[in-house]
Amino acid sequence: MANAVKNDILSFEVGQDGIGIITINMEKHPANLLSMDFLEAYFEVALPAANDPNVKGVIVISGRRMFMAGGDLRFLGKPLEDPEGFFKGSLVMHQKFREIETSGTPFVAAINGTALGGGMELCLTCHHRVCVNSSKIKLGFPEVKVGLLPGGGGTAKAPYLMGIQNALTYLLQGLEVRPPKALKDKLIDQLVDSPDQLIDAAKEWINANPRPVQPWDNKKHRIPGGGLMTPNGAQTIVGAIGNVRKKTHGNYPSAQFILSVTYEGLQLPIDRALEIEARYFTRALQTPESRNMIQTGFFAIQEASKGKAKPKGYEKFQVKKLGILGAGMMGAGIAYVSAKVGMEVVLKDLSTENAEKGKDYSRKILQKRVKKGRSTQEQADTLLARIHTTADPNAVAGCDLIIEAVFENPKLKDKVTKETEAVLPETSFYGSNTSTIPISLLAKSSKRPENFIGIHFFSPVDKMPLVEIIVGEKTSDQTIAATIDYVSSIKKVPIVVNDSRGFFTSRCFGTYCSEGAFLLEEGVPGIMIDNIAKNKGMAVGPLAVMDEVSLSLSIHVYESAPDEGKKEYQRRMYRVQKLLVEGHGRPGRKAGKGFYDYPIGQKKKIWPGLKELFKSNPDTLSKDVIAKRILHIQALESFRCLEEGVLRSSRDGDIGSVLGWGFPIYTGGAISYIDYVGIQNFVKDCDKFAEQFGERFKVSDALRQLAAEGKSVHEFQAIVPTT
Repeated sequence: MANAVKNDILSFEVGQDGIGIITINMEKHPANLLSMDFLEAYFEVALPAANDPNVKGVIVISGRRMFMAGGDLRFLGKPLEDPEGFFKGSLVMHQKFREIETSGTPFVAAINGTALGGGMELCLTCHHRVCVNSSKIKLGFPEVKVGLLPGGGGTAKAPYLMGIQNALTYLLQGLEVRPPKALKDKLIDQLVDSPDQLIDAAKEWINANPRPVQPWDNKKHRIPGGGLMTPNGAQTIVGAIGNVRKKTHGNYPSAQFILSVTYEGLQLPIDRALEIEARYFTRALQTPESRNMIQTGFFAIQEASKGKAKPKGYEKFQVKKLGILGAGMMGAGIAYVSAKVGMEVVLKDLSTENAEKGKDYSRKILQKRVKKGRSTQEQADTLLARIHTTADPNAVAGCDLIIEAVFENPKLKDKVTKETEAVLPETSFYGSNTSTIPISLLAKSSKRPENFIGIHFFSPVDKMPLVEIIVGEKTSDQTIAATIDYVSSIKKVPIVVNDSRGFFTSRCFGTYCSEGAFLLEEGVPGIMIDNIAKNKGMAVGPLAVMDEVSLSLSIHVYESAPDEGKKEYQRRMYRVQKLLVEGHGRPGRKAGKGFYDYPIGQKKKIWPGLKELFKSNPDTLSKDVIAKRILHIQALESFRCLEEGVLRSSRDGDIGSVLGWGFPIYTGGAISYIDYVGIQNFVKDCDKFAEQFGERFKVSDALRQLAAEGKSVHEFQAIVPTT
């Protein structure tokens, strides 16, 4: 009989009924992970148990709230120094899992919490998967989101369980689903209502299935929906190839690798398929895209969300009562995300009627959630009861934090600041949700400028994860700390920047829009500009973005800015926008016409009149140059923000660009992009562009020196003024 084991990774014990239970509890890790340490400990108990005739079966369960978070990205995110050694190690892992699978001893995964990536793959090595039916549990394969593919058997095995089409949907989109969906899609086999029922259900299955065979080892098993060589299977693969090319444009190698493993692996025995998967997984780890996506998309964002930028020495600040001034789209969104985490919210506008319209935003979101079964009506009513609408300035008395979200007008913001501070306790903090106006300027309206800060949300607030916190000249560290605590508490990702017109995100995103306008002005067809931008990974083209933001609003922001701060490229973009708005009555999407036409019930179409306004010039139609101009200018402006001390760290630049305006994650973000293309190549391109297209591409001495010394752009030290 296998011996009982207990260590800081797992415990194992065989009961009197002959059924062993492996309980995973990695005490030295923040979560259970499919790490080298885990695999060693797991095989030490699982292999002997699988080969012990006295063990009737084994149940694998977690001793923590989460079953297993996935693979250990702290290891996988490092440069792969010995690719062939890693590949061989992967084969050893597969061979040991296969020994368990083919031993004839039933293994059951008792899934009592979220199982993602490597955690889900561990479950696939078991013969049966029983899961608690909880809305808090997520199951799936998110590896593609960090530039990888499931390398623990998931890519090769999932099609046997789910069918080719379903499996590719999970693998290529990185889906994370709730248990009922996973059961429907055959990723798991059984649901129970509570954790207390898991072990009994697992034992019942073991007793009923003493000699189980995995689907990929069963010659009678048929892949749901048809195998690779059936008409449906072949059509699915061909369609998937087209969709991957259309959506990734070759920017995400891991998506192509997933297709290759699926196509090649399904034509071979499972052991050969796992070898192919291991080979492609090793290749994925060696790509710069994977390293960038792990470092920025996982580690940097995770650290920021936990408040890494918070000044030391301050206790956690809790907002019990939040005041929001302005119930427009931004204020309404802030009210929802704050009430959602339990805060009492006072939503103030010029009239109670306007404030109620803002509260309607939460009502509509909650109605959809109730309809989809993601919330109950009771939960929705409780959340709505936390949002108190008013037109009375005195109603915000006693608020721990105020967020002003009125129209972008300094005079209006001055009025509401003075009106509100008159009823606030001196300990309250005051944040302005502005995207462009300097915080130090707005803080002049405050009696307590040390408690005044910028809190720049992005629209729609309930969906956009980033919040840009802007530090004014007199903002105290205590105010910064309190604001970071608030942002983290509403489950957003904060970055802290120093004061400047446009701050970081609006300033750098503006260069994306302006470069699109210049290309149009120079004779590049509008649809070509936007398509090339999307091909390089931007979510929306620059012309379409300007329509979304509103050309008339952009004109207003420009005209309200002081003349001494305006640069020539900003004047050029202003002229293009004004030509469309005042010359042709095309203010943007809201009006149904801007750079695009927006026919009701149809897809948007580029406005044919652009061809007449801006004559095509064949000399400007180099796809490579257009793509570089669009991305280089954003990266160059981001580095300027780092050099000027607007950005406090290069990682904040990456996080802000990826989460704030959708800079391509495969590059690592707008700062890492410089390293991605090669810092020497970047400087060389910019020098050429400065000569051809203008001074906006001029490279600073600091960046040129980094290139000359062959250093990473991340080796530049940002200037962080003390507050």
